[in-house]
Amino acid sequence: MTDLMKSIEAHRDDYVEHLVKLVQCDTHDIDHGIGGGLEKNGQEYLRTVFEELGASRIKEDPLTEDVITACREKYHEGNPGHDYKDRYNLYASFPGTGEKSILFDGHVDSMPAGNHDNWLHDPYGGVIEAGKLYGVGACDMKAGLMASIMAVKALQDAGIELPGTVKIASVCDEEGGGNGSLVAAMHGEKADAVVVCEPTDYELIAAHMGWVFFKVETEGIAVHSGLKLKGVNAIDKIIKIIHALEEMEHRWLLTYKHPLLPPPSGNVGVITGGDAGSTVPDYCSIQLCVHYQPGMTYDQVVKEFTDAVMLCADGDAWLREHRPKVSVYQTGNPFEMDLAHPFVKVFRDSFREAIGREVPIVGSPAGCDSRTWRNIAGCPTLQYGPGRLAQCHAVNEYVEIQQYIDAIKIYASLILNWCK
Repeated sequence: MTDLMKSIEAHRDDYVEHLVKLVQCDTHDIDHGIGGGLEKNGQEYLRTVFEELGASRIKEDPLTEDVITACREKYHEGNPGHDYKDRYNLYASFPGTGEKSILFDGHVDSMPAGNHDNWLHDPYGGVIEAGKLYGVGACDMKAGLMASIMAVKALQDAGIELPGTVKIASVCDEEGGGNGSLVAAMHGEKADAVVVCEPTDYELIAAHMGWVFFKVETEGIAVHSGLKLKGVNAIDKIIKIIHALEEMEHRWLLTYKHPLLPPPSGNVGVITGGDAGSTVPDYCSIQLCVHYQPGMTYDQVVKEFTDAVMLCADGDAWLREHRPKVSVYQTGNPFEMDLAHPFVKVFRDSFREAIGREVPIVGSPAGCDSRTWRNIAGCPTLQYGPGRLAQCHAVNEYVEIQQYIDAIKIYASLILNWCK
């Protein structure tokens, strides 16, 4: 292990240069994947890296609507209606001497850069300054993806034979809701253990919240505001529903506890209604996200949410006859890893061996692809990667070089310890 760590330090410039080249690839999603994505730019570069490292298997796996439809029907997962032209996952396998396997999952897509003038450096320049690598996707999550690939290279550079099979899944459309990993899982990609390489800032994530995006719509009667009593204000009706949902959230707060996660919650993020201050509005809608814990189910959340809306409607003379419309437009299930599973202990030991301290185990209020590999692929799964959440989707996004190098050390140690 000491020789491996010394070798990684000796080759760190090479490992950083590989990350710089990936950051320089523009791979952003367009309109959260609905308008397509430019992931092919990164996948083509990664193919050359896999070939240089001698991968025994390199496979392109195109994203298609039929797989997403099947996933929605079976698992309540998937985001339909995206443009999949030139968008494909890229898988690589590196066989070892033993039968055990580990898979590292990372998404190659990023958010758009926005206004380039707001950046200190070219967002696709891969500029390094004061120990930080700047660029779109540097933190979220090209550093984690490349660190897993460089862990394989690090073992090769140190002359250490892989004790088992290492698989890399470079997936698309994560920023659009995770369609890439869903396609991978639906097509049977799996391993004896999975690491999702999202940024965790030296913490190990073993659980995250699920989510359901709801839209609630109400109708009214539009009249001149001077004749208000002859109309029905759809915004007023939505406000009643919002208060009912707050009561539901309070009930959840008192009912559900989790050692790693916050209570279930709902956030109204969009409200739409009305045309002018002088007109009673005849339509209003809200869009909101409900986050819920492992142990709760999608069907349960949808039922309790809908029941809360309809119970409110039952108490209002207008809504009783003009029922609110409730619809769901995006979902993601929660994730939880059993802390007694051997993979958790091996990861903790590997972390300690690599950088000399203990890793805190935490939960995340935000969801990611961990749910897919645990719930659909059925693999023991943990989330760990270089970078800080505060840098994700941010102007002047960066990753600290030392976090990236440490991730390579941790992943390399994990490969050795898990696969043997």
